Amino acid sequence: MSKSDLRKKYKTMRKTLTTEAVETQSLAIANRLLQLDIWNHTYYHLFLPIVEQNEVDTEFILQILAGKDKETIISKSDFKTGEMVHYLLTDNTKIRKNEYNIPEPVDGIEVPTQKMDVVFIPLLAFDTHGHRVGYGKGFYDRFLSKCKKDVVKVGLSFFEAEESISDVFESDIALDYCVTPDKIYSFRL
Repeated sequence: MSKSDLRKKYKTMRKTLTTEAVETQSLAIANRLLQLDIWNHTYYHLFLPIVEQNEVDTEFILQILAGKDKETIISKSDFKTGEMVHYLLTDNTKIRKNEYNIPEPVDGIEVPTQKMDVVFIPLLAFDTHGHRVGYGKGFYDRFLSKCKKDVVKVGLSFFEAEESISDVFESDIALDYCVTPDKIYSFRL
């Protein structure tokens, strides 16, 4: 299937999820993440969910990161440049939703892209090769292309993998793992 078709399909599938299903499945994803060998790093980039889009609730992952005394980084998107600016999440970080309902830091301590060790990635769909479909603006591909080569890329999905995405581009950056409520997919060679 094409990215455009997958985008439509999975947006529709996510709309059918109840608040309880989002919470239960998000907790299952967070618990499954604990099985990955990714917890020996320092800087973890995490997205804050767009609740209106029924994205994976990352509050449980925030709790894991805090419990493990890790540095959590969140981003602010610039829709004019297509870039993201990354900030350290602290007790004093003020969060505000932008015009697309994305919760973002107002400002704070900026963290360079090269510092990221692990990046948790929102997505709509992914395939058995580690390719993913997001909302189509390319924010994460641009961001990941500037990270260090060994950054660990972990997708989070309520749904299982598609066989393949038909229109993958050379600039698309594949995942190392994708975690669903029921399974961990590993794409590392």
